[in-house]
Amino acid sequence: MKKTPLNEVILARGGGVEKIHAKKKYEEYVYVLDYLPQGRVDDRRPIHQRKPIVQVVGEEFFTLLELTPKKGVSFSPHERIYIGKGERRKIDHVERRISYDELTSVAKSELPIVVEKIVEKNEKRFVDFFNNAQPISTRLHQLKLIPGVGDKTMWHLLEEREKEPFRDFNDLAERGKLHEPKKAIVNRIISELKGEDKYRLFTRPPSPESSEDLRQAKKPSKVKGPPYG
Repeated sequence: MKKTPLNEVILARGGGVEKIHAKKKYEEYVYVLDYLPQGRVDDRRPIHQRKPIVQVVGEEFFTLLELTPKKGVSFSPHERIYIGKGERRKIDHVERRISYDELTSVAKSELPIVVEKIVEKNEKRFVDFFNNAQPISTRLHQLKLIPGVGDKTMWHLLEEREKEPFRDFNDLAERGKLHEPKKAIVNRIISELKGEDKYRLFTRPPSPESSEDLRQAKKPSKVKGPPYG
């Protein structure tokens, strides 16, 4: 099996595995984690000078972002919002990319719920990961990065997928003998967002925004600014 360079982020996409390490990728849709109509509580400016912000998680790469909403809009918990290249109905611009530690306490509590919702909605994408996972090195396989997958389970999964690709989470649980596969994936994603592991299967690696990223994110345009992720 082909080995994967350690500096590549592997994401399950469609019928195979896509390597994300060169071309910049952006989020099209995000989910609301917390809405702060009066801005962050740690903002030392007077309340009348603060700007409302929305903390969100991306649907595609689980990017954590802070957004500046348009005036007069409101948000529902876990609401799915478009922030792509087209017309943005509720979002003025992307303020910045944030880390897990910068999430509010509310956002942190909502994150596992929203991530599970995204995983459920994109079941095939995550099942395909198990069908296409590759060795990282001679000693470590991507499958073993999933919580609950040890040597015995890994070899069983590899043997079963050779017979027939896994169809869904139930198939992974029954034929693959993987306990609560959906929960295992959610736990892995949360762990990656917390920065608890150097390997990333489903999320983008943390990186400081370049000045160009920030200029483009805040630059006004006919489509209300470019996407960001």
